[in-house]
Amino acid sequence: MNEQELRKRLAILKTDHRDLDAAIDALRETGSTDQLQIARLKKRKLAIKDQITAIEDSLIPDIIA
Repeated sequence: MNEQELRKRLAILKTDHRDLDAAIDALRETGSTDQLQIARLKKRKLAIKDQITAIEDSLIPDIIA
């Protein structure tokens, strides 16, 4: 992937991450007792965060100090 494609993918992942955060908060506010669904959403959110970190690391050039 080139830099432009990576930045586009990064934006999509960040949006997905925010959406999952909102979904988790909404479930908590409604008093949902479906802990399994909340756990799955959290796991998916964490996987997206890992992808975001990997893309951000690839976009930032290594600086030799």
